Amino acid sequence: MRTVLQPLAYLWAMPYTLLGLAIGLVGLVSGGSVQCRSGVLEFFGGGTRWFVRHLPLGEFTLALTLGHTILGQTSAALDVARTHEWVHVRQFERWGPLMGPAYLGCSLWLWLRGGRPYRDNPFEREAYDEAG
Repeated sequence: MRTVLQPLAYLWAMPYTLLGLAIGLVGLVSGGSVQCRSGVLEFFGGGTRWFVRHLPLGEFTLALTLGHTILGQTSAALDVARTHEWVHVRQFERWGPLMGPAYLGCSLWLWLRGGRPYRDNPFEREAYDEAG
């Protein structure tokens, strides 16, 4: 059944995948690299690393998922974060274009209520729980 639905999952997550591809391509032309693992493109190094490091709390961020792309600082960072990021890939497959607003909305709600916008976010909790 998954093979039948997989093309729809790619299409549903496509807006974020295209954004990830654009960032990844800038990373490639600025000295970065790319690898494909089970249908997910992983970009690292070059401008991709610069982008990740300049996110809020980027110095602590190993990788970031956008649809079916994972943007990592280095190949080693991707090795460490891969299981966690794959949970986010599946979340993008479920939520599609609603993933960004849902994720940011949860973080905002948590922040307004005095919670931790990243660590208490249910999307992150799921990824940490499944990744171990």
